[in-house]
Amino acid sequence: MADAAGAPVVTILMGLYDGARHVGAQLDSLAAQDHRAWRLVARDDSPGPATAAAVAAWAAAHPGASVDLGRGPGRGAAANYLAMIAALPAAPGWLAFADQDDVWLPDRLSRGLAALAPHAGQVALYCSRSFITGDGLGERRLSPPRPRPASFRNALVQNIAAGNTQLLTPPAAALLREAAQRVRAVVVHDWWAYQMVTGAGGRVVHDDRPTILYRQHAANQIGANDGWRARWKRLGQVADGTFRAWNAVNLAALEAAAPRLTPEARAVLADWTRMRTTTPMPLRLWRLARLRLYRQTPASTAALWFAAAIGRL
Repeated sequence: MADAAGAPVVTILMGLYDGARHVGAQLDSLAAQDHRAWRLVARDDSPGPATAAAVAAWAAAHPGASVDLGRGPGRGAAANYLAMIAALPAAPGWLAFADQDDVWLPDRLSRGLAALAPHAGQVALYCSRSFITGDGLGERRLSPPRPRPASFRNALVQNIAAGNTQLLTPPAAALLREAAQRVRAVVVHDWWAYQMVTGAGGRVVHDDRPTILYRQHAANQIGANDGWRARWKRLGQVADGTFRAWNAVNLAALEAAAPRLTPEARAVLADWTRMRTTTPMPLRLWRLARLRLYRQTPASTAALWFAAAIGRL
């Protein structure tokens, strides 16, 4: 899709839940994009009307903006985004995701489009670092760097592609749309997108410069994965079995979309499944070594091996 001037139209999917306090600032940042050809699809899971009313009021005050507002499925954020992806048209065009409480920098879309221009006809995904901020968007710190390559062997055990920074080419959007119509559940939509794109042999372009202000507050569903508190929380999720449960959901989603994965990715997936169900610890660790899975830092890779050692992978 392109607008009258020939600029590619980006469809932006936004899940809503009790976001009336911050959603106006996010919508203003969409309106301030230097790439103006976009349309917003927003689906609200809120129990009350305030969030939808805030979005509707903003749309009424900005008649030039294309805003499609409706109800979500009411089964959580991951299900909401999965339903929006599945409902995309057969030729979905360029695709981005937005969180209701962030603020985009003015070149969020244009930088992604420029980075993906050489790959526009391929399955490809752009993502970037973020400025992590507090509730009032005051002091800023950079999200962690991603020193190791993006790949399916990384995507199986870690998400480095924050959804609120993602932009997908039309072939990547079509891949996700087709897969979403086969998949019953995902842990989070952005991790699944990273797994699908790399599993299908697609390209991931990670920008070391931030494109958004990522607002941190008490109601964040995931939260920034930086700092010792976040690392201890992730380690606790390994120990209590949460990470293993997530991996089971991810595996089921990938297996449902297996025809779109490369033969190499399907082989890795089969070996990953075999390793997870291996009982003797030495054999399990041997199979993990053969898989060559990795996370972005030595400490987080060590946590991966710890999870395998205790049977929580």
